Amino acid sequence: MSTAIGLFGGSFNPIHVGHLISARSVAEQAGLDRIVLVPAAVPPHKRGAVLAPAADRLAMAQRAVAGDPLFEVSDIELRRSGPSFTYDTVTEFRARLPANARLCWLIGADSLPELATWSRVQRLVSEVEILTATRPGWDPAGVDLAPLREAVGEAAVAQLLRGCVSTPAIEISASDIRSRVAAGRTIRYLVPSAVEEYIESRQLYRTP
Repeated sequence: MSTAIGLFGGSFNPIHVGHLISARSVAEQAGLDRIVLVPAAVPPHKRGAVLAPAADRLAMAQRAVAGDPLFEVSDIELRRSGPSFTYDTVTEFRARLPANARLCWLIGADSLPELATWSRVQRLVSEVEILTATRPGWDPAGVDLAPLREAVGEAAVAQLLRGCVSTPAIEISASDIRSRVAAGRTIRYLVPSAVEEYIESRQLYRTP
């Protein structure tokens, strides 16, 4: 039996329960055996953003999923220099896996139209299965996918839409968590308790 692995990349600044609930929901519905969290060193679409140190974001991700057999964490992008391009990550992971392994990349619905701007997107969508976590009631008719169709073609867009998975609507954002910490407000239940403790111990996000 082949293994099905989902790579879930992001800045995870910080990782929160919304990330984990969404990833688990996609894994259950898409039949994935494992989710690999891939913290980005330099997210290409967030250049200039103020991020917690890479080592801290990695440590928070590791603490968030410790003891959960579904998840693991990879530092593959943190060990590379330069922007964290998804195509490079997928290529490196693919080289490590058996030829019959199913490899997927997880994104949120807001990232679907942005795929048109991703590095080597035409090659990316031909080499990895993209799974898009959507919210209940999400309708692709309300999304401008024209640039994506131009970038990858109609057949590839149709395949991308078949990879959409409805996940629970969790109204949590990393930016709100950072704002709450800076304001001295609790983030309990928004992040795993181990992540809350780490943020406190490292004094992260104390300034807006």
